[in-house]
Amino acid sequence: MTTSTETTGDSYLNKALIAGASGIVGTATAELLSGNGWQVFGLARRPPHIAGVQPVAADLMDPAALASALKAVDPTHIVISSWLRQPTEAENIRVNSAMVRHLLDAARPSGSVRHVALVTGLKHYLGPFEAYGKGSLPQTPFREEQERLDIDNFYYAQEDEVFAAAAKDGFTWSIHRPHTIVGKAVGNAMNMGTTLAAYATICKDTGRPFRFPGVAAQWESLTDMTDARLLARHIEWASTTPAAACQAFNVVNGDVFRWSWMWGRIADWFGIEPVAFDGVVRPLERQMADDASLWRDIAGRHGLVEPDIHRLASPWHTDADLGRPIEVVTDMSKSRQLGFLDYQSTADAFFALFEQLRADRLIP
Repeated sequence: MTTSTETTGDSYLNKALIAGASGIVGTATAELLSGNGWQVFGLARRPPHIAGVQPVAADLMDPAALASALKAVDPTHIVISSWLRQPTEAENIRVNSAMVRHLLDAARPSGSVRHVALVTGLKHYLGPFEAYGKGSLPQTPFREEQERLDIDNFYYAQEDEVFAAAAKDGFTWSIHRPHTIVGKAVGNAMNMGTTLAAYATICKDTGRPFRFPGVAAQWESLTDMTDARLLARHIEWASTTPAAACQAFNVVNGDVFRWSWMWGRIADWFGIEPVAFDGVVRPLERQMADDASLWRDIAGRHGLVEPDIHRLASPWHTDADLGRPIEVVTDMSKSRQLGFLDYQSTADAFFALFEQLRADRLIP
């Protein structure tokens, strides 16, 4: 699903400012919107080079520098897909809500903003990392009308900043709640697809068993995921569809699977044998703890462009996803009823990512 954007000379109908342009979501969204005729500004502390996207270097925690960087930007749409992990949830709330507030404050003088899309995730229903998947949780499938958990959560604080700015400035908004995202972004803190690609590569190179690192509930239960490209299309749809204004949406691929099935599909792609889960939890953070030098050797032998495994793999985050003690299935009826009908096979999302990583010489 695409939305065409007409231009007249240098005047664009839609101008998007994407905060977090170097991340999985930001990169996919910038590429999509630019390809669909938007003028796109990619904001990050170290903006990546993306064809057709104008880089904006700024720190969301530096209000003065941020305001200066945005003086020449008059966006009609803002996409917020950035966060900074902190040691406690109290600090997550303080820092990540401030980043949203600073960004919207800096964009206010232009008076140009029509819509703000905020990307959060299923921790809205599962709780923050400090209390992830614990306590009293809503039943699956998760639905947008379910109430917030009675616990501090930086996603809620970010939402509240958007709501407050919308009430002041008169723009519409959308909240996007993906499940685990499959997509490419080197240096990303939450990157299951590239983490599993690095792990499978190491297993193939060393003969190490390709063991599922999670718990029985994830091996046996149904789950779903979100392709970054589908999420980007959902962001564009919600940002330009009047019926979707001022709504929160779950965003998943549309299929469900069990890891007992997916693990074998991933192993087949890499040409290795999957090891059936035997009831023993073997976190990737422990399995890959000493693999930095091994990865440098693999990178050198195969001419890979990234010898630092820490810029490719985030074992702690994959362990959090695959260590949840509950089924995680997400309802997307709300988007379907309003007209967003896109579907993506999750297995194919993994395979497309692996192909891209190989083509970009990030894995052999």
